[in-house]
Amino acid sequence: MNQNRPKVVVIGGGTGIFSVLSGLKDYPVDLSAVVSMADSGGSTGRLREEFGVLPPGDIRMALVALSEPRQTLAQLFTYRFEGQSLNHSFGNLFLVALADIKGGFANGIHEAARILGAKGRVFPVTLDNVHLRAKLENDQIIEGEANIDCPKHDGSLRIEQLYYDKPCRVNPEAAQVIREADLVVIGPGDLFSSIIPNLIVPGIKESLAESKAQKLYFCNLMTKFGETNDFRGEDFVWELEKYLKPNIFDWIIFNNHLPDRERVKKYEKENSKVVEYSIEALKNHQVRILEKDLIRSSGYIRHDFDKVAQAVLEVIQSQNNG
Repeated sequence: MNQNRPKVVVIGGGTGIFSVLSGLKDYPVDLSAVVSMADSGGSTGRLREEFGVLPPGDIRMALVALSEPRQTLAQLFTYRFEGQSLNHSFGNLFLVALADIKGGFANGIHEAARILGAKGRVFPVTLDNVHLRAKLENDQIIEGEANIDCPKHDGSLRIEQLYYDKPCRVNPEAAQVIREADLVVIGPGDLFSSIIPNLIVPGIKESLAESKAQKLYFCNLMTKFGETNDFRGEDFVWELEKYLKPNIFDWIIFNNHLPDRERVKKYEKENSKVVEYSIEALKNHQVRILEKDLIRSSGYIRHDFDKVAQAVLEVIQSQNNG
């Protein structure tokens, strides 16, 4: 591993990838993000439907994470118009406009990163306009990421398979940056609506297999109704291996700190609970497991930016010393 500026690639989407990128951007790493193109809810979903564009929402979050949060431009990217005729994030509209001006979504992202002074690169996992489908254990098919993320169906049913509505290809830049990485970080994030949508794009699994990078997985802090009901930490790992291969991970990082009871109560109303795990259950895996306090001190039960960064840097330092 390059001791000066190791190449770190983060794969995911939503608030999970935001946490990792926000934490790492000020450290001496060559940082890249490979971002899901499955989002179909809210402003992003409406823009996809009206203009037939690729989903800008998760890309926008990654770009903001890599930018200075106090800069007016970064604040502008998170600004949301609220009104009957215009109910969109400014950043989403900006990315759609740049994609048109620059002759493509990838070009628009690169230009947005330049304008924002992003401390890293952002790559959509695919440049094909596809939508997620989930097959449930009762064989029911759920259409669209938004309906997986916020189930209108019986959310207690387990997701058996995730796939796209039509064939797609990996973005060549995303595949290349994975192959050239020193460390690939997968997660945290919603398993079936942020992480696995990247892994089922043909070419990602192969790029990960070809890459000599160490592979690290950040397990989620909380379960999610409709996706990971009653999942334990090892269940997250096994589900990812189903789409990749057994023993794909060199490192797994679990949170070992319980948030206070009052914070947990809010999640219990949404059928969500703290993820527990068993190291013994993974004893046959050739993997190094780190147990860390990863939770931010107040508010939503989410990964703390600095704690996440310190855990990644510990892995990098361990590899440099190894």
